[in-house]
Amino acid sequence: MSNDWPVDPDGEEGSEGMRKYDMRIIADKVDEEEDFPMDVAAFVDEYGDYPIRINHETVVAMSDIFEYVDADEFETMVDMHKAVGAAMREGNFWKYHPQGKDPEKIPA
Repeated sequence: MSNDWPVDPDGEEGSEGMRKYDMRIIADKVDEEEDFPMDVAAFVDEYGDYPIRINHETVVAMSDIFEYVDADEFETMVDMHKAVGAAMREGNFWKYHPQGKDPEKIPA
């Protein structure tokens, strides 16, 4: 883990007093009423260096996740969640990948 994050990923600012992970941390950076439609490049410019804890052992920069986001703009918070979720799967940030009726069960 890098020692030069702008905030401690497990500290008060990085996890808002609790251990929060990936999508929740990203979603907390936006206001559903005011920030949409959202310019993806501007969002990454502002928060790209922010540490995102993926699991108990992995922290990446937000920009690492957004490298897998194809959209230039998100119309809604739901659009952002779908795109970031797809990016997390495409970039293999998540170990659990549900598929079909009986998804493979891998502990978090």
